[in-house]
Amino acid sequence: MIKDFFIHFFGQGDQPEFAIFTLAHLMPILMLVIAIFLMYRYKEKLKQSKYETSFRYALAFALIICDMSYYWRLSALPGLSNGAVEHLPIGVCAWSVIFCSFMLIGKSQRLFDIVYFWVLGCSVFALLTPTVLTYCGPTRFRYYQFWLEHTLTYIAIFYMIFVHNMRPVFRSYIRSASALTVMVIFAAWVNSMIPGANYLYMARPESAPSVLDILPPNYALRIAVMMFAITAMFGLAYLPWYLKDKKNIITTK
Repeated sequence: MIKDFFIHFFGQGDQPEFAIFTLAHLMPILMLVIAIFLMYRYKEKLKQSKYETSFRYALAFALIICDMSYYWRLSALPGLSNGAVEHLPIGVCAWSVIFCSFMLIGKSQRLFDIVYFWVLGCSVFALLTPTVLTYCGPTRFRYYQFWLEHTLTYIAIFYMIFVHNMRPVFRSYIRSASALTVMVIFAAWVNSMIPGANYLYMARPESAPSVLDILPPNYALRIAVMMFAITAMFGLAYLPWYLKDKKNIITTK
């Protein structure tokens, strides 16, 4: 009985168990919004807390465990893994988790510059259309691993903004875009070398319906549209800081 439970919990269904804009989708997002609000509300207490360093380290540890547990699950249940075709560590979300962890430990502005735009400009689509969960609902481990991994990156970023006064500047935009370009080039090379690989979803749409379905099937046009969309999302992520700086300049004149 216990064995059957674990097989079910760590496995995935053969019928859809998760749908977007249902309670299972909206509840984690609502909890994330509440967590960000509470961090803002109690930011001064967090700054002065003697446990501030411990909290950052615990958050970094939780991020790494969430990311590693994804691969542990695949290795424990061989039927879920498609090896190098699908599960090489090449992706914005996975590397955002790694960078966020080191950012928290070292209070690194350089890593903040990268993950701020990656998470707010790219990973937001994972929250809006988490199609990888189609066959993994709230009774599955993958559901909780996915939401913890993705929401904790937002918590890490806003924690550094509220508690450690970090913020992006224009060179942060350039730094993050440059790092993403390197990943895109590498992912395109891997997709060309491994038949069936679809890292960063550049080769074809996801298997389940998602926002990427609107992209053209032509490879060159697909990449061009994706890069344009990402540039626009990076711009939206930077817009509040640009408006704030512009307002401060007007006020000081």
